[in-house]
Amino acid sequence: MGEEMKRQQRTVGAIVKVPLEGGYFTYARILKTKFAFYDFRTKIDIEDLQEIISKPILFITGVNDYAVTKGLWLKVGKLPLDKSLLNLPPQFIQDALNPDKFFIVEKGIRRPASKEECRGLERVAVWTPEGIQKRL
Repeated sequence: MGEEMKRQQRTVGAIVKVPLEGGYFTYARILKTKFAFYDFRTKIDIEDLQEIISKPILFITGVNDYAVTKGLWLKVGKLPLDKSLLNLPPQFIQDALNPDKFFIVEKGIRRPASKEECRGLERVAVWTPEGIQKRL
């Protein structure tokens, strides 16, 4: 029999282990519609969830749910979300048909913006788990 992937549900507040190259991994937090990725890598499992969530957040973005539901990223625990993770940082959209047009999305509201205003913001996107792992 082939190795069975562990089926999991997407659970808001859950912490998942994200495998990286060279035997390293990091952790991410499942938010309402996105994932928050922590800014550290390790080869040692960290069992203290408070230690994981005390790390700085590198970025927040959307990822296909199959990262979790197909068990590519295993859940290691769950903690209630801090208020800071309930309000997502603003993100930007660049118009595909008119690349000179930009918008900022904040708290579900989209408004026109300049390219300068979008600098440093995360692009609205849904990544594949593999794409995120390469990015990290």
